[in-house]
Amino acid sequence: MRRPIAAGLMVASMIALIASAAWAQTVLGYHNSPDRSGRYIVPGLNWGSAAGMHRDTSFDGAVEGNLYAQPLLWLDRAKKRKLIIAATESDNVYALDAATGHVIWRKALGAPAPRSALPCGNISPLGITGTPVIDDNQGKLYLDAMIDAGHAGPQHLIFGLSLTDGSILPGYPINVALAIAAHGMRFEPRIQNQRGALLIIKGTLYVPYGGHYGDCGPYHGWVLGFDLKNPQSLEIWRTRAHGGGIWAPGGVVYDGHSIFVATGNTFGAQIWSDGEAVMRLGTDLAPSSSTRDYFAPTDWKYLDATDHDLGGANPLPIDISDAHGTAHFILALGKDGKAYLLDRGNLGGIGGALAVEQVSRDQIRTAPVAYSIEGSTFVAFGGRPARCARGPSRANLTVLRIEAHPAPKISIAWCGDIDGRGIPILTTERNNSDPIVWIAGAEGDNRLHGFRADNGAPVFTGGGAGDLMQRLRHFATIVAADGRLFVPADNRIYAFVP
Repeated sequence: MRRPIAAGLMVASMIALIASAAWAQTVLGYHNSPDRSGRYIVPGLNWGSAAGMHRDTSFDGAVEGNLYAQPLLWLDRAKKRKLIIAATESDNVYALDAATGHVIWRKALGAPAPRSALPCGNISPLGITGTPVIDDNQGKLYLDAMIDAGHAGPQHLIFGLSLTDGSILPGYPINVALAIAAHGMRFEPRIQNQRGALLIIKGTLYVPYGGHYGDCGPYHGWVLGFDLKNPQSLEIWRTRAHGGGIWAPGGVVYDGHSIFVATGNTFGAQIWSDGEAVMRLGTDLAPSSSTRDYFAPTDWKYLDATDHDLGGANPLPIDISDAHGTAHFILALGKDGKAYLLDRGNLGGIGGALAVEQVSRDQIRTAPVAYSIEGSTFVAFGGRPARCARGPSRANLTVLRIEAHPAPKISIAWCGDIDGRGIPILTTERNNSDPIVWIAGAEGDNRLHGFRADNGAPVFTGGGAGDLMQRLRHFATIVAADGRLFVPADNRIYAFVP
């Protein structure tokens, strides 16, 4: 029997209902919606057809540069074509034909920063890392690129591009350091990195920043809000202490009312100063001192000292409806392997979690996926489970069950056996039936894997010799669009069809 995802139990249901028509046909941002829930509708892809998933070897997909950012899908309605948009670490932006993978246009934005130009890091060269975002109504793409500016050193530049031909929009690029300096604050581009996904809400572009791998220099966690009608108009939020970077691939999250971000470790803070936290921000990015608007674990100093960032994964809004009503939660996943369930209306301040559970044996550095089936709500993430009933030998996919009543609770529902670590997504058919969790064995077997989302039974285990991929990164995020699954890698996007 096919299992439908229960109506009314969707994560951030209001956003899903409002945006469903557009997001089902396009992929405008990270994980397919502002709440980063990671759900896609793929007609014809069900538990039976998934067994026949195979790589489309006729799909070209070649690009110049490594892909850390998730690809996007845009419908060019004027020219009646579907474009895969890809942005690489070599500072190249591509529009590929979604059917053939051939290049429609390419825009080179400048020279990326070599590793030698940076005080630390593990991305070389460093160009576009955070997933861009599309303004569908205007047909425009926005992104942050690290550009090697010669004697001026590496610079973060905000670009706006036309999606019809890749041309740079008037008024762009914007030099981030100069824009912030105009507000009397200092931003040092060499020590700041931009890993988290961008977001557009009500005409404002939100861009998060953190540091490089290695935590070098007195960087901060930042969120910048650029008014798209007047890009020189800028709202700013910054961590009070040094550190506290916002670096999870999901970046900035929106639940229809507020913006949420997760921050990492701070340096030398004797009193809590915005690190190791889930922060709620208004769309004006005004800081709040209310405990309703932040959460940090009681052991935040220990997390700081041991580099066990709470910010390894983006906060995830979860709505659970049952006979008692609807509960609105935020789930946070940390590099300490713990899951923290928070009241979305009152994050609780220091130690204010509703439930805390050790769910992983190693660091969680991923983007989670949320879905509900027949009254049960689940969250899937790439990571080694703290325990697993069926005891697979290579479990690198963990799925949690989240309960609201009789008391908030987190437990491990099932585990998936894969070699490698990727970022999962969920697909269903158009009637929300046959939910499948997909994940790539990045930096492992480099194969695509699919599991029934209700019980974890494998539906696709990687295929044959022709389905092997090369050079997948653990930040690689699958995209479901145009009846296919697209997997980003170094210098290539792979396409799989059922």
